[in-house]
Amino acid sequence: MPYQPMTVAGVEVFPLRDAVGPMGESIRRPLPEMFPGGCHHDGDWVLHFRCYLLRDAAGRTVLVDTGIGADDSPAASWAPVPGELMAELARVGAAPGDVEAVIITHLHSDHAGGAVADGAPAFPNAEYVLQRAEIDTASEAVLGHIVRPLGERIRVVDGDVGLFSGIRVLHTPGHTPGHQIVRVGELTLTGDLLLHPSQLADPKVPYLYDDDPELAARTRIEVLDRVRAEGGLIGTAHFPEPFTRLP
Repeated sequence: MPYQPMTVAGVEVFPLRDAVGPMGESIRRPLPEMFPGGCHHDGDWVLHFRCYLLRDAAGRTVLVDTGIGADDSPAASWAPVPGELMAELARVGAAPGDVEAVIITHLHSDHAGGAVADGAPAFPNAEYVLQRAEIDTASEAVLGHIVRPLGERIRVVDGDVGLFSGIRVLHTPGHTPGHQIVRVGELTLTGDLLLHPSQLADPKVPYLYDDDPELAARTRIEVLDRVRAEGGLIGTAHFPEPFTRLP
């Protein structure tokens, strides 16, 4: 069944299900190895690959992440391509040309794989918001597949910045150097700040594919402490359900 949207601070938030499935064998590892100290029993980790569409009262739209992309995307080696982002956008009444800004939380292929289609920006009228630290540390493959084809449509930001309609991006390094999250009122869209529910129970639990596990843990603790103090919500990229209210 489709996810249900919510309205936060006057902004409609639509969770979009791009794909559901386990990691491919090329990067899959036993869960206790993926999340040391957090997952004590191995089993299939079924990921929900999720993007979010934000629509403000003026009808302006912001897309958070672009999913795994088409059959030939960089995610094809390990994720269940093709993604269904375009169909999900159509379901909520949005076309690629309607999107005015795309916030890419980071340049891993399951979050940025759908940014480019046939060598051109998949959202032709949008600016693509990326942290400078993310671009500066990207591999040559990522630069070639994603960053260079976006060309002048990229808006490079340094640190925390407001976009519009109360939508802010916050620099949250650790998973990658330029990882960023999105704040809309009481809602925080966490990208890969959180990957597995075990990290919500214990934010110190590392993830095998964090660029800097210690920094990622410190950032995760800081963000979750702030959200809890505010009695806020998180919207996750890979949990089974999109929204979680923190006690």
